[in-house]
Amino acid sequence: MGTTTPPRTLAEALRARGDESLAGLLRARPDLLNPVPNDITQLATRAGTRASVVRALEHLDRFALQTAEALAVAPDPAPYDSLLSLLTGDGLDDGEQRDDVGAAITAALPGALATLREQALVWGEDDRLRLVRTARELLAPSPQHPSPTGLGPTVAEATAGMSPGRLQEILAATGLPATHDPVSAVAALSALFTDRTRMAALLDTAPVEALSVLDRLVWGPPYGEVTPNPTPPVKWLRDRGLLLPVSTRTVVLPREAALHLRAGRAHRVPEPVPPVVAAAAERDPQAVDRAAAGQAFMALSTIEELLKLWDGGGPTILRAGGLSVRELKRAATALDVTEPIAAFWIELAYGAGLLASDGETDERYAPTPASDEWLDLAAEDRWTHLATAWLAATRTPGLVGGQDAKGRALSALGPELDRSAAPDVRRRVLALFAELPPGTAPEAETLLRRLRWERPLRGGTGAAATASPASTEGADLRSRLALWTLNEAELLGITGRGALSAQARALLNEGEGAAAALLAPLLPEPLDHVLLQADLTAVAPGPLERPLADMLSVLADVESKGGATVYRFTPGSVRRALDAGQAAADLHAFLAAHSRTPVPQPLSYLIDDVARRHGHLRIGAASAYVRCDDEAVLNEILADRRSTGLRLRRLAPTVMAAQSDPGSLLEALRDMGYAPAAESAEGDVLITRAGARRTPPRTPPAPVPEGPPTPDDTLLGAAVRAIRAGDTAATVARKEPTEGATGSAPSGTLPRTTPAETLATVQAAAMTGSTVWIGYVNADGAASQRVIAPVRVEGGFVTGYDHTADEVRTYPLHRITGVAELAEDGKG
Repeated sequence: MGTTTPPRTLAEALRARGDESLAGLLRARPDLLNPVPNDITQLATRAGTRASVVRALEHLDRFALQTAEALAVAPDPAPYDSLLSLLTGDGLDDGEQRDDVGAAITAALPGALATLREQALVWGEDDRLRLVRTARELLAPSPQHPSPTGLGPTVAEATAGMSPGRLQEILAATGLPATHDPVSAVAALSALFTDRTRMAALLDTAPVEALSVLDRLVWGPPYGEVTPNPTPPVKWLRDRGLLLPVSTRTVVLPREAALHLRAGRAHRVPEPVPPVVAAAAERDPQAVDRAAAGQAFMALSTIEELLKLWDGGGPTILRAGGLSVRELKRAATALDVTEPIAAFWIELAYGAGLLASDGETDERYAPTPASDEWLDLAAEDRWTHLATAWLAATRTPGLVGGQDAKGRALSALGPELDRSAAPDVRRRVLALFAELPPGTAPEAETLLRRLRWERPLRGGTGAAATASPASTEGADLRSRLALWTLNEAELLGITGRGALSAQARALLNEGEGAAAALLAPLLPEPLDHVLLQADLTAVAPGPLERPLADMLSVLADVESKGGATVYRFTPGSVRRALDAGQAAADLHAFLAAHSRTPVPQPLSYLIDDVARRHGHLRIGAASAYVRCDDEAVLNEILADRRSTGLRLRRLAPTVMAAQSDPGSLLEALRDMGYAPAAESAEGDVLITRAGARRTPPRTPPAPVPEGPPTPDDTLLGAAVRAIRAGDTAATVARKEPTEGATGSAPSGTLPRTTPAETLATVQAAAMTGSTVWIGYVNADGAASQRVIAPVRVEGGFVTGYDHTADEVRTYPLHRITGVAELAEDGKG
């Protein structure tokens, strides 16, 4: 019975994989597909590049990464038992390693190795495990890049360049016999440090102070500074090679000695099992859903208010892009929220395609045409639109107010807010919420600890990894994104009272339709009436139908918001409604139709009084002019000191000219207490309608992807077939040429034959149905090797099935450099 030859290279290991395994690699590391590799060898080369390996390491969980780190300090290749021993210890530990942890490591190690193999970071059979060379270079200890294990260099690495005499002195001090060369001396010292019995006997003779020095170095960093005249304990360790010199003032604890002191463990705290996300509180699921629905309704109201705020044209755009600090403060005041929360709502509306730049010379932000379509949707559909946009957005409003790498302030709607990891973090945080029972609010600290376990390289190490969740200063970006996700999910109504709502679970698992169906019964029904009061206010006891709310927002000013909204009628608000084309009779009829209480007499008087004076003065464009049938009113304006800046001049008893433009003149006279109306060149009153400014059609900002997108199954299948076909073309055996033939070519070069030989060979292949190997140069001059099965040769072209491209193609004969027959059945 034959035996399988173990793979000698990563390319051979990949070549031995099945198509499903190769597809799994390309799915896990989509950067390998840009572009599709020509063959397995090119795939293996690309998988070993530094950038690709770093990206793969960043997607490992903590235990898979610890496994890779252990392999980086293990002998190359390493047997499975040696790797397991590095993770669990050798059984002669100091009591810190618990049996349950060892059992958990033993159970989790096969899965971690499978992950590393799937990512093409580890290859080889269990008796010869090999870490990809680039990964070993990244994870192995060095003075410039200490290992996460805290281990130092081996004895052989640390003694490289040491004089033979000094090596013999170390052997003598440790009681080892002298050797004839440095290589055998290093081997003898390494054997001593890896022998548990002899090493224990050596350390039994060490001074207590020397053992204290080793205790400080054993878990890393393994480097220490010494003076020219070291203390006796340090001198004792240095004489016996337990501290080896790195420079004149630096020594290092060799790896073999450190592993003995650690009882054979590469990591102080192996973490084979992910941390459990603890529950902070248990709440009634229905109460959670109602609280989330209430916050969802507040989110919709806030976005609608923001759109109204910028309805006639929003703030100007900074030269560097984004919103100025003053405009952000103004929006926060109008929305009655803090500036960070205002930045979140603005970014959410922008990410959902409801706000954009108008593209004019004086560039401003304004609602988009899509905002009108959004406002026409049912409330539950509006919420799912916002929630879906939030889940996919890479723009990160939590960064607003911070600084970029060059020390420049980050502004809302600015160009530097995209963080490609944001969608992945949001979905992962919500997925951890969803793993808890309904109504359960997770504890933030344990949730962050779980995220750091899942992506330790992305989640930071050291102080950043152990920072308090209450403070994001100095914390890693992934943890900060998680904390912002918790806050934003509560604001948006994804969560309620700290727990995931049922409608959010449906959105994550079933889509927008299911989420909208669950949310709809929880939202308040819009009302078609208000309560008018004698103090010139109107109370809306709940959300209003959109036509009523739109009209009331023009006719009155919002005085307070909450469970009920209070509107106040003022001369200015009534004049605003008259400017929009409403007549006094229309306003009376509107209020009577939508009030559950009689229209108060003071409100009727206010409307009639403003209407009586509205349009009495007319302003048009000369530069600008004022005309009025009542000469006394013009005399009053001329006599008013506040009109001095308008530079008015009487042209006729009922007409005055001004040096300012009509718009400025209109506002100035309104500030003086008059109610002028603008008129056209024909003398007709101009109607001013609110909310007329919209941007041109705009698409929402596209999320910035985190590396190449994950390919679908169709693309993966095509890529695997192309790589296999290219590998066949590169590795298939060719017939040995007969003596004098010109069709042979050295390995790696294109075949060369004369045009007559090429034509004869492909014609023969077409008749016999055989496969041939050709060299081909395309119109751009790019050369390639292909394996084709010709089916037709005519008109200077050969048509056949191209195994490399996995499709039927036609090639001009004059672009074929040469052709060679393949060995029988493709085998040598």
